[in-house]
Amino acid sequence: MAVSVELSKALDKVYEDKSLEEILDASPAALAGVTDATAQALKDALGIDTIRELGSNKYFAIAGVLVALEGKTK
Repeated sequence: MAVSVELSKALDKVYEDKSLEEILDASPAALAGVTDATAQALKDALGIDTIRELGSNKYFAIAGVLVALEGKTK
């Protein structure tokens, strides 16, 4: 089954036509709204160099689960 995802609003213009692997290997600054300074802060604070590392970081994963659970506990 083919899957298509529109990411143009989520990525900086230069990454819109890149492969998924290229995007995951890119700096978090490739995400729309993430500055080079923010990407550097992620690297300094948590050792995150790529979007792949950002997406698989245990702290962000736990935060995402907690947010998803919020609507299920009320």
